[in-house]
Amino acid sequence: MYAKLQNIKVQPLPHFSSGDIHTDILRLDLLHPVVSGNKWFKLKYYLSEALAGNYHTLASFGGAYSNHIVATAFAAREAGLTSIGYIRGEKTTPLSPTLRNAMEYGMKLEYVSREAFRHTESIMAATADSGIYWVREGGFGTLGAKGAADILSVTDTSSYSHIICAVGTGTMLAGLVQAALPHQQLVGISVLKNHFGLEQEVGSLLPQKEEQASFTIEQDFHFGGYAKHPQELIRFMQDLWAQEQLPTDIVYTSKLLYAVKQLLALPYFPAGSRLLLIHSGGLQGNASLPAGTLPFS
Repeated sequence: MYAKLQNIKVQPLPHFSSGDIHTDILRLDLLHPVVSGNKWFKLKYYLSEALAGNYHTLASFGGAYSNHIVATAFAAREAGLTSIGYIRGEKTTPLSPTLRNAMEYGMKLEYVSREAFRHTESIMAATADSGIYWVREGGFGTLGAKGAADILSVTDTSSYSHIICAVGTGTMLAGLVQAALPHQQLVGISVLKNHFGLEQEVGSLLPQKEEQASFTIEQDFHFGGYAKHPQELIRFMQDLWAQEQLPTDIVYTSKLLYAVKQLLALPYFPAGSRLLLIHSGGLQGNASLPAGTLPFS
């Protein structure tokens, strides 16, 4: 299998730790250069089901800078499947680096108006080919959450009081909640502006059981919306590399780290807390920046 779990490591973050709070980050980005971070975890059970059902095509949805789209394209190719990406908005010239890469991995791109994209059920219903296996945007669904739950089995995470991740669709957060111990607090950092239905969407993926880790979602660190990256965020990413040798992306992980830095200063976390941040990968999103913007590739 192309994914290499042995590459994943826990990296201490000294500049995010103090005398009574310790912070580490789980480097899922080291798993694979394309199907990076949580993408492999969220896709793996969908892929297994598609192969078991003898489907010939994997189809999914996303925007022009979607990590999920390019990961789906690569994963489908590796599994011997063709792929289709339904892309939000009109085709632009030149294509984003993400969409160029997806096409290089064999994905056929279909562009959908933003209005039509809100009704993905209609898109799926209008496609008569029974050999297409559909995966929702970002891998959203119970199988995606099941895969994300496996993230916490990569290493022993039982000593952490808080597990913190960036949130798009909420699929990874739902999986982490399922896998976390009851005493652990999950904190999601939303990268979407005014997406106040996230709690409900995460909850829809959770099984009903008496004892389960609790979660909260912080909404104040999106920097203007999905993939928005003002200069303040770019400077933070540059400083983070200088201090911690930690590469981040403009969509998810930079906003996660920025949020944690701000929350530590409040203080948000009780004394004695042990924090585990999840590096969800997706560094390919940085390819949209001018060359030389970031000190890491």
